[in-house]
Amino acid sequence: MTTMITRIEGDGLHYDVRLQALSTFLKTQRSKISPESVGLPTGSRRRTPGLRREEVSQLAGVSTTWYTWLEQGRDIQVSHSVLDNIASALRLTADERKYLFSLAMEHHSELPTLEEEPVQLHPSLQKILQELHHCPTVISDRRCYIVGWNDAARHVFMDFEQIAPEQRNMISLLFDRKEFRRLAVNWEDFVSGFLAIFRAYYGQYVDDEWYNLFLDDMMNRHPDFHTLWKQSSVSSAPDVLIEFRHSKAGKMLFDLTSLQVQGSSDLRCSVYTPAPESATERKLMRLIEREADPHLGKH
Repeated sequence: MTTMITRIEGDGLHYDVRLQALSTFLKTQRSKISPESVGLPTGSRRRTPGLRREEVSQLAGVSTTWYTWLEQGRDIQVSHSVLDNIASALRLTADERKYLFSLAMEHHSELPTLEEEPVQLHPSLQKILQELHHCPTVISDRRCYIVGWNDAARHVFMDFEQIAPEQRNMISLLFDRKEFRRLAVNWEDFVSGFLAIFRAYYGQYVDDEWYNLFLDDMMNRHPDFHTLWKQSSVSSAPDVLIEFRHSKAGKMLFDLTSLQVQGSSDLRCSVYTPAPESATERKLMRLIEREADPHLGKH
């Protein structure tokens, strides 16, 4: 089976978006693996970190020429078994393996039709949001647009109601809004969790031109986005410990848990749970109480 080609016009050139993403991914994953970790000699002539192409092909049991062509983004025949061997050689996680197959093979016929209808949250999901009083929670769609949030999220992050729906993209907000950069102490870790989710979506919906247009826009507007995107992992549910320095509540620690919402809409629920043995929940309770009764902060 040959890889289906999706071509985009840009600067007078035609390039295959899917195979270009595959090429970048393979190079990045190869650079993360040290030779000694797979039983290969380090050597003294390595100019770049990680494994060489011939070493990956050796570990995967394929010819160096074939692997080189694959990494160069050529439109060549691929098989499930060979890709599986490459995934093992590169020590890919389950999500990374799925991402590899999404980019290398034409397995998108089972994906739902891409529609642009407004997302309507089910009443049960709205109820869950309301009941998580002291856990800031955000609901986002497959393009990382925020489509729902609770009161705790409004207190910790910002009032998303004041932002136009078309500007509520979580990835964009993380880079555009100074509030987020000031809020997160480990801002890059904060961003990396969302980029890992976004990359998983990108692999699943690689035929959707919106993702490439969005990535191009982000890279043009934010020089640091390119580096973080290139380094980002692939995960449908990353677990991240986030430290915030809230302007009113001070230091707050949250465990980020990302959950896939069952249903016809491809939605994700990101729950920020106050870290155990921290004062975060108590601080959040006070923050909410002060806004409900401004006189509390004056006593």
